[in-house]
Order: sequence, then structure tokens, then C-alpha cells
Amino acid sequence: MGALVAWQAVIEKADIQAEQRVLVHGAAGGVGSYVVQLARWRGANVIGTASANNVDFVRSLGAERVIDYNATPFETVVRDVDVVIDTVGADIPDRSWQVLRRGGVFVTIAARLADDAGAKHGVRAMGSGRASADKLQVISELLESKEITPIVGAVFPLADAQKAQELSHTGHGRGRIILHITD
Repeated sequence: MGALVAWQAVIEKADIQAEQRVLVHGAAGGVGSYVVQLARWRGANVIGTASANNVDFVRSLGAERVIDYNATPFETVVRDVDVVIDTVGADIPDRSWQVLRRGGVFVTIAARLADDAGAKHGVRAMGSGRASADKLQVISELLESKEITPIVGAVFPLADAQKAQELSHTGHGRGRIILHITD
């Protein structure tokens, strides 16, 4: 699911191209980690935001630069990016407009945007969901060739589903959270 959501944002909505500068918010998360990898696969120069304990991890995914969002507001150190992909929501859209170049693209999977949100900032802005299941064949090929790697952040037995849900709600996980169901 995370790969399908990332696919739609990176490939279908933003249409990221080689050499573009791309800022990924929530780059260590279940969707963000795929966004970083898919953007690099397309040849983009990736900047990610993550907490301090995930900086090296996000670099290992292919980000050239990672900003610790607790230490540095991204909008004070990033300028003129071609694409911003938001997997966080909250105030990220409002803070992201100023880092995009005119004509850039803002894609969010986590916030609702007004229809004219991008127009008043000189950019294209849109929400994103998940790609159709027929993209799973290409994603499977990328996984098999190790072009992208699934990231499992935590595995919980079904009996601990509440703990898994609590971790998910912190917004500070790394990769996907898995519930293991046994017989």
C-alpha cells in the first residue's frame, strides 16, 4: 500500500524527472521511505525531512540531504525546489509554498488543499491517493531488482494491535508497521 501511494505521488502526480530537486516531508515513514526511493530511481536530487534519529536512515534510502525537522525549520534552509511531496500534513503545506520555485509542484497525501491553493503561489498543487493495483507489477520488479527496498519498522503480534496503533499515531515511526497473525 505504501508503495502504491508513493507511486501515485511521485510518478503519476508530480511526474518527477531526472535532476529535479525534490523535498520529501516525512521521509522516514512508511510512504515517505518509498517516495525517497522512487524519486531517486527517477534520477531526482532528494532532500528529506526526518527526526534526528532517522537522518542516517533517510540518507541510506538515497536522500542527498536530510533536515532534522526538530532542530531546523526546513523553510529556513531550502529554496527553489521543483517538487514537494508531503506525507505529514498539519502546517506543512503553508510552510512549503515558499521553498518551491515558480511553476513547481506540491503533492500532498496528508492534507486537504483548497482548489486554488497552488495558483496563488505560482505552483501546481494537488492531493494524491494511491495508484491502481496494476502498478504492483512494476513495483514488484523494482523490489526484486533491489531498486527499492521495503522498510519494516516494527512487527507486533495481533494481540498487541493496540500498541501498533499507538505507534502509528505518534507519527514518528520508521517504515511500515506490521501485524503478525499466527495460527
